[in-house]
Amino acid sequence: MWVFSSTLVRSSPSLRLSNDAGVPYHHAANRPERTLHRRTLALALRPNRAESPQPEPPPSPLRLAASAILFLSVGVSACTACTLSNRTDKNVIGHLSPPSVTEARLDGDTVESHSDDVEITDKEMKSAFENWCSKTYALTVPLRVIALRGSIPPAWVKDFIQVQGKRLKLQVEFRSTLDAIYQELSSASKEHHVGVKSAIAADIITLADSWLDMAIRRGIIEPLVDAEKNDWFNCLSDKWKAHLRRNDGGELDPNGRIWGVPYRWGCMVIAYKKTKFKRHNLAPIEDWSDLWRPELAGKISMVDAPREVVGAVLKYMGGSYNTKNFATQISGGRDAVVHNLTALQRQVRLFDSVHYLKALGAGEVWVAVGWSSDILPAAKRLSDVAVIVPKSGTSLWADLWAIPAATGLATEQIGGRVRGPSPLVHQWFEFCLQAARGLPFQQEVIPGALASSLGDTSLTKSLQYVYNDKPQLETNLIAGMPPPEVLDRCEFVEPLPETTLKDYKQLLSETQKPGISWMNYICKYITGNVEASGVNLRTS
Repeated sequence: MWVFSSTLVRSSPSLRLSNDAGVPYHHAANRPERTLHRRTLALALRPNRAESPQPEPPPSPLRLAASAILFLSVGVSACTACTLSNRTDKNVIGHLSPPSVTEARLDGDTVESHSDDVEITDKEMKSAFENWCSKTYALTVPLRVIALRGSIPPAWVKDFIQVQGKRLKLQVEFRSTLDAIYQELSSASKEHHVGVKSAIAADIITLADSWLDMAIRRGIIEPLVDAEKNDWFNCLSDKWKAHLRRNDGGELDPNGRIWGVPYRWGCMVIAYKKTKFKRHNLAPIEDWSDLWRPELAGKISMVDAPREVVGAVLKYMGGSYNTKNFATQISGGRDAVVHNLTALQRQVRLFDSVHYLKALGAGEVWVAVGWSSDILPAAKRLSDVAVIVPKSGTSLWADLWAIPAATGLATEQIGGRVRGPSPLVHQWFEFCLQAARGLPFQQEVIPGALASSLGDTSLTKSLQYVYNDKPQLETNLIAGMPPPEVLDRCEFVEPLPETTLKDYKQLLSETQKPGISWMNYICKYITGNVEASGVNLRTS
C-alpha cells in the first residue's frame, strides 16, 4: 500500500511519496507491480515458436471477454504507474527549484508555503531595523555655546534641538557679563592654558561689537571663513556688513573679512522718573540737550563708558559719535567740546555702569543714561519710569556670535574643539537670524531686537500699530527699536584712528578736575592697554 508523507523541510519544502516501509518511491526496483504487469503482457503477446503455424480457430465469446478484461487491467496498471512516475519526477525536480504552490492540503494536514517563510523573515527584518533606528548611537555632533545671560530667549535652545534632531549634542552655558567672557578668552589665550570648561574651548561665544577690534588685534577670535557663501549672510543689512568687515587690525575695511554674526541689538536711551517730573512741573525729556537743563543739575546718573560720555556731548552739538576731527567737524571746534563736556560733568552726579540704575530706583537721581539692555528691564520693575530714545539719534550696540581662536593653541584639552569649530556653527547662525526668532523680542521677553530686523522699516511700522493698543511702558521705542525717523540718525560706535585717540586723551585730561573720581576713571580707560582703542566697553 502506498501513502503520501506530508513532512515539511524548511530549506527545501517538497512532497514525498513512500511505501509502507518508509522507502522513498524513486527507483524502478521499488516498483514490483509495474514489472509484473509488463511480464504478463509480454507472455500474452509472445508467439509459440515450437509449434508450426496453424490457422487459429475463431475466438469464442468467453475468450474475447477474458482478453478484453486482461488488456483493460494492463492499461489501468500502466497509466497508474506512469502517473506515479511523473509525480515522483516532479518531486525530484522540486528539490532543485522552489515550489510554486502557496498551500497544499494532504490527508487533512496543512503545509505552509515558501512565500510565507519569506513574509515572516521580512517582518523580522523590519522589526530589527525599527529597533535599530530607535536607538541613540555615539555618532553625534557637539556644539558648545557660551552666551551672555539674558541675551537669548530660552525657547531658542529648545527649538534648535528640535530642528537638528538626535544628532545634535548641544551645550549652552551663560556668563553674567560681557567683560567676564572677554577676560576669560584673553587670559586663556595669553597663558596657553585651555581647560574643558574654558570659554576659549567653546565653538561659539558672545562678544559685544564694541570689543570686536580688541579681540581681533589680540588674536582671541577667528574670522568666519567664506561667510558670504552662507545663507545667513544674506539676512544681514548693508549696515551690518559694513560694521562687521574688519582687517586684521580690527579697523573697518570694505575689503576685510567678517568676524562676527549679530543676533541682538539695541541703543543708548534716557530714562526719567515721571512722578518727580510731574511734581516739579518739569517738561519731559526728548533729546540730549535736556541733560544740560539747570533744574537737573546733580539729578543725573550715567554709564562710565568714555565714548558714550563724549558721544553725548558731540550729539548735543550736532556731531557724530565717530567724529575724528573736532576742529573741522564740530561747530566751535575743540574748545566748544571742552566747554560742554565740563558742563555735563557738573550735571551728572554719578558715572558708574553698575550702580547708575540703583541710584535711579532709590530716588537719588531723577534721570539715568544707559544701554537699553539695562534700562528696559529696570523700568518695568520701577513702573513710574519713562524711557526715551533721543530724537537727534543715539549710539547702537550689538551682541555678536564669534568663534574663539582655539585652533592656534598648542593643547589637546579643548573639549569639543579638537580640529576646529563644530560643523553646526553656521546652522546656529542662520537659526538665530530667522524672522521667527524675533517673537520674544517683540513681546519684550528679552530686551533688544533681532539682528535681522535692523533696517527693516516695514516691520517697524507694522509693529507700531500693534503695540500702540497695548498698555505698556511709556516709551518711543517700538518693540525695542527706535522709530524709523530716529533710527536713520543712529550709528554704531566705530574704532578710532590713533591720532584721534590721542586727541580724546588730551581732551579728557583738560576737563579733569581735582577730586572728581569719574574723570580719573575715564582717563584710566583711555590710557590703559585694553582701553587704548577708545571704544565703548559695554559690560552687560
